[in-house]
Amino acid sequence: MNHYTDVLKKYAVFSGRARRQEYWMFTLFQVAIAIVLMILDSVLGTYPLLVGLYFLGTFVPSLAVTVRRLHDLGKSGAWYFIAFVPFIGGIWLLVLTATAGQQQPNQYGPDPKVLAA
Repeated sequence: MNHYTDVLKKYAVFSGRARRQEYWMFTLFQVAIAIVLMILDSVLGTYPLLVGLYFLGTFVPSLAVTVRRLHDLGKSGAWYFIAFVPFIGGIWLLVLTATAGQQQPNQYGPDPKVLAA
C-alpha cells in the first residue's frame, strides 16, 4: 500500500526515477480499485461514473510514475507516446516498464534501489 500512496504523494512529480516495484505495485492497486469500482458502479447502476472519476483523478500520478519508470531505464518520458503506435506500441511500453532499470546513476538521478536499501 505504501507504493500506491507514495505515488499519489508525488502527484505531479515527473523528475527522478521509479523502481519496477513502485510502478507495478501502483498498477496492481489501480487495477484492483478499478475492479471494485466497476462492481460498485454496476450495483448502483451508475456505470461508468465512479470508475471514470477515479481514473480522471489518478491520471496525472499514473502518467508521472510511468515517466519516472522510463527515466529509470535512461529513456526520456517522451517514450510514453510509443503506446499510441497501433498494435505494437502498447506491447513495447509494457516491455519497457518490465525491464530492469540502470544500476548506475543516469541523467535523471541516482539508482532508486540504492536509495531504498
